[in-house]
Amino acid sequence: MRRRGFINLFGSTALASLWSSKAWSQTATPPALPLKNLGLEHLDIVVPDTAVSAQTYARIFKTKLHEQPYQGAIRYFILLGDLPANRQVGYIAIGAGGNRPTAIGHYCALAERYDRNGVARELQAAGYSAGTGGFGMLPDPDGLELQLFQPPAGLVAAANPSTLPVETNGLVQPKNLDHVLLHVSDIEKSMPYYHLVYGKDIKTERQSSPDRLWLLLEGNTRIGLQKTPAGQPPRIDHFCIKVAPFDRAAVTAGLQKIGLKTLPSADEPEVIRFSDNYGITVELKS
Repeated sequence: MRRRGFINLFGSTALASLWSSKAWSQTATPPALPLKNLGLEHLDIVVPDTAVSAQTYARIFKTKLHEQPYQGAIRYFILLGDLPANRQVGYIAIGAGGNRPTAIGHYCALAERYDRNGVARELQAAGYSAGTGGFGMLPDPDGLELQLFQPPAGLVAAANPSTLPVETNGLVQPKNLDHVLLHVSDIEKSMPYYHLVYGKDIKTERQSSPDRLWLLLEGNTRIGLQKTPAGQPPRIDHFCIKVAPFDRAAVTAGLQKIGLKTLPSADEPEVIRFSDNYGITVELKS
């Protein structure tokens, strides 16, 4: 009886251990969404002449310019800070337009863990596009593209210091990407997508005049959602770069000397807003 009792006890313990092991294995991999975001990292602009654009941005930012041959053209990178050994630095990528219109092409957020296939499955299960192409762009309901990376990410390995002749004095010292503002067809209809990606508990702020919803990401970075003006398509309206403290009058005069148009910014009075040489709206914030 003692032997049988021991066997029964051993069998029960082994069975419990087996079930515990199975349960652990089923929960060991967390769901792909929502992401545990680490904030915004970089963005991409699409322009007719990448060299001309890079030379213009080099006159605005005190930074190092990098470049990469890509599809028969040169892609330039405006670094938003010093390049560390692990290459984890934010940047503005300047790509050739080709058949694409001049625009802000995509923005990138970092995630503590990015399961690319899992994210695609969960987006598709919720009725959203999982994106296509080798760079894994994820379109929101309006087709505005998000790129995700898991650190270490940063500047692409193929990018090297540029040989393009540029003025290196610059006007401001860049720190990181502060925010992007998306013009969407309907803020409320967009929110289920953004809650799926970033979580229903993502912190938000509502702004009036104009009506905007800010999603507050890590690293003190933000994504803004605003209803697109009547008759205009959804787009990434502008981006803002956080920079070291600056003299507002001097920087405004410097932008005008470069030939760039400064714009009113009553909705964001703390920024300097301007159009770059191809009409893309940029903001500087201390």
